[in-house]
Amino acid sequence: MAVQPEGTPCWADAMFRDVEGAKSFYGDVLGWTFGEASSEYGNYTQAYADGRAVAAVVPPMSGQEGHSQWCLYFASPDAAATAGKIRDNGGEVVMEPMQVGDFGTMCLGRDPSGVVFGVWQAGAHEGFEAPPEQPGAYCWAEVFTREPEKSDAFFPAVFPYTAKQMQDEAVDFRMFDVEGNTVLGRMKMTEEFPPEVPPYINVYFAVDDCDDAVARATKLGGVLRFGPMDTPFGRFAALSDPQGANFSVIDVTTTSGEMPQITDVP
Repeated sequence: MAVQPEGTPCWADAMFRDVEGAKSFYGDVLGWTFGEASSEYGNYTQAYADGRAVAAVVPPMSGQEGHSQWCLYFASPDAAATAGKIRDNGGEVVMEPMQVGDFGTMCLGRDPSGVVFGVWQAGAHEGFEAPPEQPGAYCWAEVFTREPEKSDAFFPAVFPYTAKQMQDEAVDFRMFDVEGNTVLGRMKMTEEFPPEVPPYINVYFAVDDCDDAVARATKLGGVLRFGPMDTPFGRFAALSDPQGANFSVIDVTTTSGEMPQITDVP
């Protein structure tokens, strides 16, 4: 797939204390296969769905042995300029722009509500190779935050987003578009989330059968957090893997119900 427009999710990776355990888990649940670990880049190991790159796993660097969590990267034509926008709009640059060989340039940021995310300026590595509907591929993501007003101001200031709000009294849900395509959701975290759960970006991976994926995940030590549930967008479930990283699975071919009313945000 070609380099994505600025602000489009383009890659996902996660640090795991037990990389082999993570490979086994996601291999069984999502059907991933894995390339050779790149010792030159901290044993970074790419995952593939049907031969197409979809994500990566890596052991933690020294001093980063904390909670495992997926990190979503947004496309940028200039990572240094995006880092400047992160700072200028109340965010924090967690990792300064760093060139990764000829693959590209990355940096890590944190929005004012505490959500950590990545920025990727593509070189030889353009990002996801599989389309979002392919089983095992990255499909969708949502910013989960307790302070939506901060995220809602921040992300469209850093990336060229336009916003839409779902008209639903039960949830506070916003969507961000790039060039007419909806690329990211934002969900307000309710009191149902334990206070120790930090704000985060939840990534969705496509599966051909949500219930089967949940059964495989829980059998292997994953924890079902929510669902499976039918929606107009697909049948999905929220999970934590055995090392605590949150993610969701979705079968986009199984849909139910009417699309919610959505209004543009001025």
